[in-house]
Amino acid sequence: MLWLLAHNNERPLGHGAVAREVWRLYFHWYGVLSHGAFPAHDTLWQYPPGAGAVLLAPGVVPGLSYFQAFVALTLVTDALVTAALARAGTRPGRTLLGAALWTGGLPLLLHLPLARYDVEVTALAVLSLLALSRSTRACGTLAALGALVKVWPALVLLGLERGRPTRSAWLSAALTGTVTLAVLVVSFRNPLAFLRQQGGRGVQIESLGGTVLSLARHAGWRGTVRYRYGAMELVGPHVRAVATASLVLTAAGFALLLLWRVRARRWTAATPYDAALGAVLLFTVTSRVISPQYMIWLLGLSAVCLTSRQTTQRPVAALVVAATAISSVAYPTFYAEVVGCTWTGCLLMLARNGLLVTAAVLSLTRLWRATRRPRSTAPDTAVGVSLSVPAGASAGPSA
Repeated sequence: MLWLLAHNNERPLGHGAVAREVWRLYFHWYGVLSHGAFPAHDTLWQYPPGAGAVLLAPGVVPGLSYFQAFVALTLVTDALVTAALARAGTRPGRTLLGAALWTGGLPLLLHLPLARYDVEVTALAVLSLLALSRSTRACGTLAALGALVKVWPALVLLGLERGRPTRSAWLSAALTGTVTLAVLVVSFRNPLAFLRQQGGRGVQIESLGGTVLSLARHAGWRGTVRYRYGAMELVGPHVRAVATASLVLTAAGFALLLLWRVRARRWTAATPYDAALGAVLLFTVTSRVISPQYMIWLLGLSAVCLTSRQTTQRPVAALVVAATAISSVAYPTFYAEVVGCTWTGCLLMLARNGLLVTAAVLSLTRLWRATRRPRSTAPDTAVGVSLSVPAGASAGPSA
């Protein structure tokens, strides 16, 4: 991955576009943040205030440029996740498959993970889930910190067993989130400016809705692709309806997850892991944006699931790995085809998003079946079952 990053300017690797995000955009935001304010009027700033801490961190690493420090911190975080997964996999009833998936799966995205801060976000979610077996408070604290950086890690708390574990983790998350947010509000100006930019986003070319509209262009739909809010978005008739449909599907997905939680009756050690993966998959496929770095989240959660022998998500993890491989073909290698809505680009997105939709449906189905109430079975001594006793022998114990 480091070798690919060093050759970032080659045509198959995106002509430098992947690394440019760090040394141009992140470094620009670092300059604004270092003066005590969030980029309030920047339409590209769409992240919760906790992201500011991640983007400021490379600036305190001595002896390195911002870009070098960012990559170094990402590598350290990657090593931390690998070590945590490996340690979890050596415990009784666990497996090292999770560490293997993370180690082998992340390079499928080429050098992209080293030039985005999603590895750090994923680390908080992974560590939150792995801490659950020892401390529900630590689980809640890490989930809250992750949510303040990029929202979605809050979903890892959805699958906690009802009762004391849920109350403890959610209370810890609420306290951590409130205190940390208060510190950020006091320390920086415009901490909630991201809400305005996030609300204005449209339908990204790589989303499920974007795939539908891209295919519609071959059927006569007269839309175009423009660079808006930091992504290539589709503009034209019915785009607003597709964006609204995505939001409705997201709300429906949340309702489905709440229904699962209410009706779930059986929990295993792997249930919180499986529920986290299912929830993030569902919110990913219904989102108006599915950037390639989102696959880092899914790889991390899949890896956590595979640390447990009780997981129901092994086939889902395989689908996530396959979708990850296709993502790296679509971006950066054939991104011009995707943006141009050519048949090649459309088929790549159809394959990637089709795998993600299949993974989401399969994940929720297997989770639902694994946590429903087991059927009651009649005991061996039920009425109608006779015990064979030799003639003259006593059925009871001898004196």
